[in-house]
Amino acid sequence: MRRKWRKPKPKQEKQIIANERIKADKVFLVSEEEGKIGEIDKEEALKKAREEEMDLVLVNPKVDPPVAKITDLGRLKYESEKKAHKQKMQQKKVETKGIRLSVRISKHDFDVRINQAKKFLEKGNKLKLDLFLKGREKQYPEKAKEILENFVEELKKEENLNITEEQPLTKQGGRYTIILVNKK
Repeated sequence: MRRKWRKPKPKQEKQIIANERIKADKVFLVSEEEGKIGEIDKEEALKKAREEEMDLVLVNPKVDPPVAKITDLGRLKYESEKKAHKQKMQQKKVETKGIRLSVRISKHDFDVRINQAKKFLEKGNKLKLDLFLKGREKQYPEKAKEILENFVEELKKEENLNITEEQPLTKQGGRYTIILVNKK
């Protein structure tokens, strides 16, 4: 039976409930100028908000009675978007960079890959080392382990890098992998 592909629904952002959309009969009112006013009817709170040319915004709908605040709705939305954007910009994104080695790697290629790995780790990225064994190379798995261990030792000799293994040497079929991280 064929499965139908459905477009995923977008994540709904937190809706701000304001003015007539408030369903509660009574609210605990907080004003920017007067502070805490107390528990009053929703209609009276709306009237006060209109007198001040502001909006009645539901701040905490889960308590009984719900807390509502007289504030400017546009400014509240702007500040919440600004805060969300700031949090998104402060998140550190760590990429995993990959380097492939082989059992028959030459000294020069080995050195080039070492320099490449240093650059990746200095930038703060994770490093995934892969070594694939093909054909008759599979008879010498100890050679693959030796090359990967030599590579890690060369990286650990670098003074400005503090390298730790996030994932130790693992073997999956004819593939050996290690994931390294620079702990500053």
